[in-house]
Amino acid sequence: MKQFSARPFARKWLAILALAAILVSVPLLILPHVFERSGNNTLLMKPPQASDLYDPAKKEIAMQLVSSAENSSTDWRAQYAYIEDIGDNRGYTAGIIGFTSGTGDMLKVVQYYILLRPDNNVLAKYVPALQKVVGTPLHDGLDPTFVVDWKTAANDPLFHQAQDHIRDEMYFDPAVTKAKSDGLGPLGQFIYFDAIVMHGPGNGPNSFSGIRAAALTNARPPSQGGDEVVYLKAFLDARKASMLTDPDRFDTSRIDTEQRLFLEQGNLGLNLPLNWQTYGDHFSILK
Repeated sequence: MKQFSARPFARKWLAILALAAILVSVPLLILPHVFERSGNNTLLMKPPQASDLYDPAKKEIAMQLVSSAENSSTDWRAQYAYIEDIGDNRGYTAGIIGFTSGTGDMLKVVQYYILLRPDNNVLAKYVPALQKVVGTPLHDGLDPTFVVDWKTAANDPLFHQAQDHIRDEMYFDPAVTKAKSDGLGPLGQFIYFDAIVMHGPGNGPNSFSGIRAAALTNARPPSQGGDEVVYLKAFLDARKASMLTDPDRFDTSRIDTEQRLFLEQGNLGLNLPLNWQTYGDHFSILK
């Protein structure tokens, strides 16, 4: 009688176990962004990863948030024609993010618009005046027709393109790039964007770079091993302190009841729905 051997049986089960191990590991090899292992080595689905503000949907949210503070409306596309002197010693404030004649970004918008529409450009004649008023609150050479002509130009899609271009070139792209290099997610990227829109990209103590430098004295960004929430709190603290030194910017609600609110909620991905207040007005983005 042939004796039974356990060796083939054992080899068979070892092969089955090896195959099972391979099948379990395959998802991790193929889809490492979907699966992860927990502390007890259990295979789990990862939570969705937050995209950055270059995602069109996230950029749309960022623009609505900025517009709520700059224009008291989340309908930022309705602001291409907006223009007025709000009495902040920066001359005329206009457009989708509040370009001003006093800081010179309004001049850049008009100059780029002329590149796009070199002929029959209703704003071309104002370039010399816009150059002269940079650094002042003056309207010399602009009144009484500049406001009307700005609103006329806002009927031209090329003028929209000019505003979008200068927004991205001067503010959005530098803010998102710097935020990503600091290891910040969508909320942090928006916080940088809103700060650079209001304070400008210069190197003074009240500029975006100055505010970031002040924050770095109190906290490290994630790129340097710091905690993202702790760092963003330090940045918002530094920005609020900067705003309180300017009598025209004493209302810090865009920090207190908007950005800090999202941070306290742990919404680092700037995910919907969002509910907030700026300057006493209530806003929401639900979907």
